[in-house]
Amino acid sequence: MRLRYGFRTFLLEMLMIVVALAFLFPVYALITLSLKDKQQIASAPLSPPTSPTFANFSDAWSRASLGSALLNSTVITVVSLVALIAIGSFAAYFLARCATRMGFVLYVLFLLGIVLPFQLGMIPLFKLADSAGLLGTYQGMIIFYTGIQLPFTIFLYTGFIRALPGDYANAALIDGAGHLQAFTRVVFPLLRPITGTVLILNAVFVWNDFFTPLLYLGGSARETVPVRIFAFVGQYVSDYGLVFAGLVLAALPIIVVFLVLQRYVIKGFASGLKG
Repeated sequence: MRLRYGFRTFLLEMLMIVVALAFLFPVYALITLSLKDKQQIASAPLSPPTSPTFANFSDAWSRASLGSALLNSTVITVVSLVALIAIGSFAAYFLARCATRMGFVLYVLFLLGIVLPFQLGMIPLFKLADSAGLLGTYQGMIIFYTGIQLPFTIFLYTGFIRALPGDYANAALIDGAGHLQAFTRVVFPLLRPITGTVLILNAVFVWNDFFTPLLYLGGSARETVPVRIFAFVGQYVSDYGLVFAGLVLAALPIIVVFLVLQRYVIKGFASGLKG
């Protein structure tokens, strides 16, 4: 059946083009400014670069020590994701299969963790991390991100597990498997779509977070990429060419992860909302 191309379809296409251009403009500005020197940025910041330079990338890499910063960000992000997936998926399995009042109360408490802003507890958490000797360490950041993102992770996993047929896990339990075996061998392999969603959403949050690493890691050798790039911005002098070049380098790893897992994001997120 052939669809008619009318005036309404034309208006919708024009609207989508305008929306696409609005989303692409920050990407254009990011790449354009990263390829300009100070003089070009001062004279015409948003015009296409007349003589593109790649010196900003090498300068940003060396002056901000982005190599070590990328390593720090990678360690914190990867270990936090592993902890979130391991703890969040198993906790969600219990909450989804537990029909008692205690299970409902625990689920509501986790949902409150999504609603309440974590900034309210920043000062007590900072004092606690200082007392425990976790400031300037990987362990402190990993514990922080795991605790902050765990309610959101459990919310996604719980909705997805509730939408799965319970016959698979029940069959394993009847055959003599324990709940841990039934989860690891039967249920968790079925969670691949939502696991991809959990991975990319949490990875973007942890990788791009600036305020928390600045507070917990500032001045240490464990500073992440956003904190190191911030060193190019001062009160009186700001080298925006280096800033945007550093942002491009920092965005590349997370873009690669998103491209690899993009087919799971919408599918897993939509499935997780069914519960």
